[in-house]
Amino acid sequence: MNIDEFRRRYPHLAREILESSNSGGLKLTVDKGFSDPWQGYLPNVSDYLRRCKSESEAYDVIEYLVKRGELSVDEGEELKRTIREQGLRYFGERKMDDYYYKVAKSYWKSAGKTSI
Repeated sequence: MNIDEFRRRYPHLAREILESSNSGGLKLTVDKGFSDPWQGYLPNVSDYLRRCKSESEAYDVIEYLVKRGELSVDEGEELKRTIREQGLRYFGERKMDDYYYKVAKSYWKSAGKTSI
């Protein structure tokens, strides 16, 4: 975290620490702790479909995304056709409920972090 971000997030604390007349020589270090391997990641339609347990559930997800405008009607129909012809696992193996946690835990472990 840089000084500008610190000032934006914590304006009163920043003013107290950085603008105080008796703060002479104060060095501020902020340790974020764990990095987030999912920071900035936005799931796409195949991520949603990989969480589905059945084709029926996948069709519901597609309809929902079309209704919200995240997919066009044509894209939705193409995805449904792919599921009918290739099967739901065409998009990859099913992502279990704790998939993202397990991947993050593996990431933290490889980064030398032993606890969460």
